[in-house]
Formats: sequence, structure tokens, C-alpha cells
Amino acid sequence: MFFRQVFDDTLAQYAYLIGCQRTGDAIVIDPQRDIDRYVDLAAREGLRVVAVAETHIHADFLSGAREFAERFGTRLYLSDEGGPDWRYEWARRGGYDHVPLRDGARFETGDIEFRALHTPGHTPEHLSFLVTDCGAGADEPMGLLSGDFVFVGDLGRPDLLETAARVRGAMTPSARRLYRSVRSFLDLPDYLRVWPAHGAGSSCGKALGAVPETTVGYERRFSPAIAAALEGEEAFVSHILEGQPEPPMYFARMKRDNCGGVPVLGGLPRPSRLSLPEALSLAGAGSNADEVVIDARPDRSAFMARHLPGSVYIPLTKSFCTAAGSILDEGARITLIIDESNVGWAVRRLVRIGFDDVRGFVEPEAIERYFDAGGEAAAIPEIDLEAASRLSTNGRGEVLDVRYASEYAASHLPGAVNASYTRLPDYADRLPPNGPLLVHCLSGARAAVAASYLSREGRDVHYINDLFTAYAGPLETGGP
Repeated sequence: MFFRQVFDDTLAQYAYLIGCQRTGDAIVIDPQRDIDRYVDLAAREGLRVVAVAETHIHADFLSGAREFAERFGTRLYLSDEGGPDWRYEWARRGGYDHVPLRDGARFETGDIEFRALHTPGHTPEHLSFLVTDCGAGADEPMGLLSGDFVFVGDLGRPDLLETAARVRGAMTPSARRLYRSVRSFLDLPDYLRVWPAHGAGSSCGKALGAVPETTVGYERRFSPAIAAALEGEEAFVSHILEGQPEPPMYFARMKRDNCGGVPVLGGLPRPSRLSLPEALSLAGAGSNADEVVIDARPDRSAFMARHLPGSVYIPLTKSFCTAAGSILDEGARITLIIDESNVGWAVRRLVRIGFDDVRGFVEPEAIERYFDAGGEAAAIPEIDLEAASRLSTNGRGEVLDVRYASEYAASHLPGAVNASYTRLPDYADRLPPNGPLLVHCLSGARAAVAASYLSREGRDVHYINDLFTAYAGPLETGGP
């Protein structure tokens, strides 16, 4: 049996390519939309992808299942659990080679057997897959593809249907379903390996480990979430719903498209190199929400000192997808300020969250030469926390804390307003209406993205580039 995790560090997501070396057949579990990675990997190993299975309808990226089915006629193994609102409608009505799965269903890829387990809680339709290597003579499973059910040290959050997909009143019933799924998980043998769909850095849980796999026995002994489940249902519900970070704005759109049908790419966008006049023309359209220039220069202070008016700052870090999905409007037409060597990296991350219209790119050196020659530049004042505290105390600005609510509740500057950067467009009505906004986070990284977005929206902004943990002034505690 061939087994390979395929990791995306920006979404902390694991897909799995599993193949039978005798038959040459392979299956991909939870593929992202740019499927050439899996096809090429399989080909290098002498395998062909004949099937795709998904653990659930994803919220943090666009699935590659339809891309496989449209381009290669790949068989689809998709959940038929969770009721009519949680079915893969695009697969049901599209004439695809589609096998709906219920709890206990078995299917094979070559000599490898998969058994579906209905494990609801994170989502109603969620499945996990027991994997048995029959070709090696095994008659018991070696591991569990757990999707967003069991992570290393954590469990999939049950609040996203309410906080991201806006299904009112869903989180507590979902937490109770997750509790029952956990109790069933604990009936599995301790030796069973657990292969999750996410690791540390994902917004699909609150305390995910960075180790790529675990075992049932290890989680039974050391997972705080499972420890809470062992204390009873009420203790578990309280634990699992407490302190979950605010999900990015784009999660609801991912759910919608993964259920209704992800547009077929057919290949990755190939943005062209733009001349400086072309880039400036697009930047000048920045008053149109559909036209956006992403400035991906690594130095955020350089952006604050001078940038194209209306551009937003989203550097090429592990938070790139979260930042872009949080502040860009659906259907955005994107121009990148980026080194040519990084264009492919950025394009892949953008299409994974549904931004396919990448018009072109211009290299940072061209923009810098334009500024040096006296070209029009916007700027955002950069200050530290001490200066922000003085301005706020003297009534010359309102502190905006763009960390998560749980971080804010632990400690924050006196009088600060909290609005997580992952949901800034949703929090517009809670922002102070007048005066400069003094924007900070923990280290300055999230605040840089937030400050650029708020400036684009016409707000008077000061960017606080400082470590919150180094601030020596008075602090307050408590939620917003």
C-alpha cells in the first residue's frame, strides 16, 4: 500500500493519496481544488487516481472532487448522511460516477478496503474512514482517516454551522452530536492510527497539534477535549464551545460552493506581468470593491510608509489564505504586487479559497521606483502601544484590538474595542464611527492586514507595530 499525506501549510490541511501498488489504482481523500499536485504525485509513483472520497463538506477551502470528476471521470465516494440539507447536490444531479455513503458502507481501491463511519458534530454529514490493507493480509484496519472529527490533541469545532454558515441555534446540538461521536471513537482499539485533515494553524479547531498523526490510545490519554468528554456530556459541551476563534468571513462561501458545486478550473490562472501604467490603472480602480491590489511585500513597515492608494497588505505567510478570505469580497479581481518567483504560490492559495480572477502582477521594484520618482503614494502612520495609549487617553483616537475575542477577554488595553481581523467586514457596525482607529494585535501581523483594509474603506487609521506582551501599561480583562 502506498500512503502519502499532502500538506498545505497555509490552511494547515492534509489530503491523502492512498494507492494499491498491485493494481496501480489510487484514491485521494479530501483533495483541494488544484488537483494537479495529486495527479502528478500519483504518476511519479506509478499510480492513477481512480477515486475521490471526502470526509465532509469543507468550510475552509474549495474541494477538488468535482474537478477530478469533470476532468477525469473519477468515481466519487461522498456522504449521504446528515439529512437533505447536507447532501452534495452537485454530485447528485450532475450525472457523475457517484457512490453515496451511509454509516458502515464499505468500498475498495485495489486491495485497500475503506469503511465509512458516520461521525457527526463538526458537521451533520461528517464521515471518517477506517483503512484496511487487505493486500498485505490484514483483516483489521490499521488507521482512521478522521477528517475534521479528531485532530491531534483536539476535536473539530461544532460551532461553525452557526458562526460561519449562520445556521441559528446549531452549535449546542452539534456539540451534543460530537459528544456521541467521541464516545463511539473511544470504542476503537488503542493501536489504531488517526490521520486528521488538519494540523496546527487551522481555524477548524482551537488547539490542534502540529504532529501529523496520532493514535486512538494517545488521544484517549492526552487530549483535553476527550478528557472533557469523559467527564460527561455537559462538561464536554461547555469545553468544546468555549474559546473558539472567530472563523474567517469566507467560510460560509466555501460551504455553499462545496455543497452546490465548485466551478471547474481546468487549469490554474496564469496572471501576466503588468507594466507600471497598467498596474497604476488597476490601483486607481480601488474605489470599486471588485478591483483590489494585494501588496505582498514582506516588510509591513515599508507598506505603511508608502503604498498604492487603495491597496491591501497581505504578505506571503501561513496566514495568507485566512487574511485574503477575511477581507476580500467574493468575485474580487486581483492584481498582485509580488516577486515573479512567488506568483504561482499566491495563485494556488487564492484559487483554493475561490479567488480565480488574478489579472496580473507587478514586481515590487517597479513600484518602489515609481515612489522614488515622486509617484502618488498613500501612507498609514505607524506607532507603538505606548503612543497609542497616550492618544487614546487624550481623546485623539480609539484603540481597535483585532485579536480573537478569547485573547481580548484575557487582557486588553483600557477602552479598546474588539473586532477580530477575520471578520472585520462583519463588524463594521461595532467600530467607533469617528476619530482615528489605533489598530493593534499580538505582534503587529494581523493589525497590518486590518489597518490596510480599514484604510481602503476610508477610515482614518494608525497602525500599531508592537508586541502586546511587551506593553507595560494598565490592562483590563473581560469579554466585549
